[in-house]
Amino acid sequence: MFINQQFHKRLAELRTQADVSARDMSLSLGQSESYISNIENGHNLPSMSVFFYICDYLKVSPQEFFDLESRAPDRLSEITAKLKRLNPEQLALVSRLVDQMK
Repeated sequence: MFINQQFHKRLAELRTQADVSARDMSLSLGQSESYISNIENGHNLPSMSVFFYICDYLKVSPQEFFDLESRAPDRLSEITAKLKRLNPEQLALVSRLVDQMK
């Protein structure tokens, strides 16, 4: 199950990508200094409301948090927002470029 096996690893991965310490993140969320460390070490899980604050803090949606295939969901969201503004011809060019990167 994801929660038991992957939640703490995913949190650590996303926090590290955000370049913030567990202590600073804990305090920014209004929690004790060791709150995030305890989650990342598998000792605790956040409440649903704190989970949503964690997602906001990391600039990811809950869906992106659980998408293990996305290694940089915050960047993917930024790129997706930019892609939505492109016209069909521009999207076709981007698609060809991405195909060449495989």
